[in-house]
Amino acid sequence: MNDASIDGYAKALFEVARADGTLDEVEDELFRFARAYESNDSLRSTLSDQSIPAGKRQAIVEDLLGANATPTTVQLISMVVGSGRGSDLSSIVDALVQRASSAKDLEVAEVRSAVPLSDDQQSRLRAALANATGKQVNLKIIVDPSVIGGLVATVGDVVIDGTVRTRVEQLKARL
Repeated sequence: MNDASIDGYAKALFEVARADGTLDEVEDELFRFARAYESNDSLRSTLSDQSIPAGKRQAIVEDLLGANATPTTVQLISMVVGSGRGSDLSSIVDALVQRASSAKDLEVAEVRSAVPLSDDQQSRLRAALANATGKQVNLKIIVDPSVIGGLVATVGDVVIDGTVRTRVEQLKARL
């Protein structure tokens, strides 16, 4: 799908969530679903398989998310998958997150952590990233066990790698 189509879907999803009054919650749920979708080959191939009837793909989304997400989130993902755009779901959600952040004058900060962060840790991290980048940030946390320890934060083109793996590699290089 071209960028204009992705932006069109992102704008439509953004407007629906904003009109529903649940933009922040829907944005977060869509982001988390898109990251899970990216990391699950079976789910990705099933939801983007055009040979599977749209209704069945939509039923899979509804079964997966059902009570775990707002009805708006379920409907939006179901609509994207049902319209045959499952392969572009992550790109559409990323464009929506960018649009929502821009509407709040924030920069998206994607953070990978081995473990979930508490509210206090998120607040301190948000302040530290704002201080380091000079921008207020919309924190998007991805729990990624491959990180092992520490964090990797990406804010625009800036990558801040504070992982244990990177620190060990830096020590090896110094020795």
